[in-house]
Amino acid sequence: VVSTQSTALEGSRRSFLILAGVFGAALSVLYAIYSNLPNLPPEHRASIVLPRNIEDAKRLGQVISIYKETHYYSVMGVYFASYIFLQTFAIPGSIFLSILSGFLFSFPINLFLICSCSAIGATNCFLLFSLVGRKIVLKYFPERIQTWNSQVDKHRDSLLNYIIFLRITPFLPNWFINMTSPVIGVPVFPFVFGTFLGVAPPSLLAIQAGKTLHTLTSASDAVSPLQFIMLIVLGFVSMIPVAFKHYFRKKLE
Repeated sequence: VVSTQSTALEGSRRSFLILAGVFGAALSVLYAIYSNLPNLPPEHRASIVLPRNIEDAKRLGQVISIYKETHYYSVMGVYFASYIFLQTFAIPGSIFLSILSGFLFSFPINLFLICSCSAIGATNCFLLFSLVGRKIVLKYFPERIQTWNSQVDKHRDSLLNYIIFLRITPFLPNWFINMTSPVIGVPVFPFVFGTFLGVAPPSLLAIQAGKTLHTLTSASDAVSPLQFIMLIVLGFVSMIPVAFKHYFRKKLE
C-alpha cells in the first residue's frame, strides 16, 4: 500500500512539474507577444495586463482603443493569445475579455473571436490534462468525477448536445469540464464543437455588456436575472432533440 501511495505521489509530482513547465513556456510566448506591441508611454503600458476585475478591463479597453485603429491586427493578436492562455490554464479572467470584445470589435467578429478562443483554449486544456493531468484530477476531484461520469454516461449517444447544454448553463464551471472531460472519456469532436457552439449565447450577453463597458461596476452586471433565466431555458432547449430521439427510440422498440 505504501509503495502504491508513493508511486501515485511521484506521478502527481511529475504531472505538476510538466504542467508548470508548459505554463512557463506559454507565459514566455505571451510575454514575447506583449513585448511586440507598439511603443507605449509608461502610463499606458501599466494598463496592459490580463484583467482580473472590471476596473482592469476598463483601463485596458481605454488604452487599447487608442491603438486599435493604427495597430488593429496587433491588438487582435494580443487579445487572441491572452484569451487562449487564460482558457488553456483555467485562469479566471476570460469573462472580462469577453466583455472587452464588445467594446473593441464589431459584431460578428467579436462573437467569432470569443467562440474560437474558447474552443481552442478549452481544447488545449483538454489535451494537456489528457496527457499529463489525469493523476492530478483523480487525486483532487475523485467524488465529483464519479458523479459527473455517471451523468455523462447517460448522454453518451448525444454528447454534442450535452456539452452545448453545459456551456450555456452555469451548472458546471468551465474549468472543471475542460480538465475532467478527457479523464471520463469525452471524445474530442463533441467537446470542441459543443464548446464552440455552446459559448455563443452567454458570449452575446457579454458582448452586449461591452457596449456599455464604462458603466459596469462588476462582471455580474453583464447578465441580468431575466437573461440568466433565459440562458438556462436555452440550455434545456438544446436538449430537446435528445428528448425526441429517446422518445422515438422507445416507440420503435
